[in-house]
Amino acid sequence: MSAASTKAFAPVPVVPVEQHVGAVARGGAGDRSLLGGLQWEAHPANDPHPHAHCPLGESISAMATHRQQHTADWIRYFADRGHGDVRPLAAGVEGAVYLLGGGRIAKVWSGRRPVGLGLMRQVYDDIARHAASLPFATPEILAVEEHEGVPVTYERELSGTPLRADSAVVAPGRELPARETDALLTVLRALAAVPGTEAMRRLAVQGDDRPLWEGHTRFPDALAALVLRAVRRHGDQLAAQVPDFETIVRRTTESLRALPDDGRVSVVHGDLVPPNIHVDDTGAPTAVLDFGFFTTAGDPAFEAAVTAAVWDMYGPYAERHTVTLTRLFAEELGHSPDTLALYQRAYALATYDLFSADGGDGHFRWCAGLLRRGAVTPPR
Repeated sequence: MSAASTKAFAPVPVVPVEQHVGAVARGGAGDRSLLGGLQWEAHPANDPHPHAHCPLGESISAMATHRQQHTADWIRYFADRGHGDVRPLAAGVEGAVYLLGGGRIAKVWSGRRPVGLGLMRQVYDDIARHAASLPFATPEILAVEEHEGVPVTYERELSGTPLRADSAVVAPGRELPARETDALLTVLRALAAVPGTEAMRRLAVQGDDRPLWEGHTRFPDALAALVLRAVRRHGDQLAAQVPDFETIVRRTTESLRALPDDGRVSVVHGDLVPPNIHVDDTGAPTAVLDFGFFTTAGDPAFEAAVTAAVWDMYGPYAERHTVTLTRLFAEELGHSPDTLALYQRAYALATYDLFSADGGDGHFRWCAGLLRRGAVTPPR
């Protein structure tokens, strides 16, 4: 049994409260969450994920400097509230997780005020309405409180173990095992059957300043507008690494707006990487974690495209795996290979600067590499 959204957070020692003050400063333009529940949160110390500040092979020890440590004060706080068996479970940049027992965990959000928690809770509730048709569990925020200005969420504990470690931690082999691809197809099919809701449309993706759907009635149009806003932030850095950058941006946004509207709008997780899918001993998915980084209502093909691209970002066979999964999802899920490739370019243009503004992090280099390669549409 592992806690919801805490599978890869490194256990850390209990320290006096004064020693952890200031240890939660951001390490860049905004490290995303593996805690779950909020839209913008932390990296786990031992799971830099595709969007860590360093790709495979580079040191990840610096991540520890951004990690919040558990404090004796918080353990006493939860014990005083009747959780006598409380123990620290894991910690990340913006929060710490405590196992309370009784199937519950608590997350302390390191001073972030609980803005957005209500909306994310609504999104979780919207997904839960379809729990009977989902073959896996999803997060549930049971309660929200604030203690001395620090938000705390209480969530249910979810079962299973991560499908595998992220490629930034352990490089996957040359061939993707059927256990992984079968689990991915199960998750993608199930999420595509969950209708998009108004609460999902009201979410903003990490790094943006407004709800993704604001001012738009079609997902491709909303995504094209997001790309243009993202390029205005630090596009000069990306242009220095990607030849004919302006043409790529223009063609990407024009192609997005030209996509037909087939009316398919479902929940989009936006971050289906190995640590975010929990499985049982047979490899069947038991839980999908960490909604929030790019969660919205959108085209199921976007979910498939992004998943194919980010499933292995830093391993020695990453490009091969992207092509393999893109082909698989096109064939099994009925998506156009050209549309999948278009959505992959849009994702790179929309997220390239989320972890540093100067292009010095691994995610930026990954995005630039995808754009330089052009379409990754597999052979027909």
